[in-house]
Amino acid sequence: MNFTLDPTRHAAPQVVEALRAAIISMELAPGIALDRGELAQGFGVSQTPVRDALIRLSEEGLVLIRAQYTTQVTRIDVPAAREAHFLRRSIEIEIARQLALTHEESVITDLRLQLSRQVDLAEKKDFLGFIAADKEFHRLMYVAAGLPRLWSVVVRMSGHVDRLRLLHSPFAGKTASILDGHEVILDAIASGDAEAAQQAVREHLSGTLASVDEIQQRYPEYLIL
Repeated sequence: MNFTLDPTRHAAPQVVEALRAAIISMELAPGIALDRGELAQGFGVSQTPVRDALIRLSEEGLVLIRAQYTTQVTRIDVPAAREAHFLRRSIEIEIARQLALTHEESVITDLRLQLSRQVDLAEKKDFLGFIAADKEFHRLMYVAAGLPRLWSVVVRMSGHVDRLRLLHSPFAGKTASILDGHEVILDAIASGDAEAAQQAVREHLSGTLASVDEIQQRYPEYLIL
C-alpha cells in the first residue's frame, strides 16, 4: 500500500492510522503477512515508525507480531468483539439517555444531517462510506454528551467489531436495519423519551454479533470463534 504522509505531523501516528484503516476496511485481509521493509518503502519512512505502528496495532489486537518470523493481520476475534461491543453498548445506552434528557436542537439537527448522508451512501451501495458514516453518527453522540475521549477508547477496542460489521453490511437488509435503528434512536432523543432512546440503542447494537454464525459461514477463514 502507498500513502502520502503529512510532513507537518509525526510519521508514526499517521502510519498507525493508515494501517488501521487498511485493516478495518479489509484492504489488508485477516491472515495477510506484513513486511516492515515493504511498508516502510510504501510510506516513504524508515522502519522505526513502521515498527512502532505495528506494536501499537498489536496492542489493539489487529496484528500479530512473531519475533524472528512474520507479522500478520489477525483474524477477527469474536470473543474480543463481544467484549468491545459490551463496553460500547453500555456507554451508548447512557449517552442516549443523557441526550434525550438534555434535548438540544443543534444535536438533533447534526444527527439528522448525518443520517441523511448515510441514506445517500446506502443508495449508492458504498459500504465503506456507509460504515464510516455510521461511525460518525455515533461519534457525534459522544461529542454531544461531552465524552469525545471515551469515543477514542471505543475506537481502539473496536477493530474486530468494525471488521465484522463491514463483512455484515452487504447482507440483505443490513443497511436498511442500521438506518432504521438510527432513525428510532434519533426520534426518541428528539421527543425527549430517555427510556425509549436507551431501548433503541440496545436493539440497534445487537444486530452484527447476533449474526456471527451467518458471517462465519460466509467467511470461515476470517473468524476466530
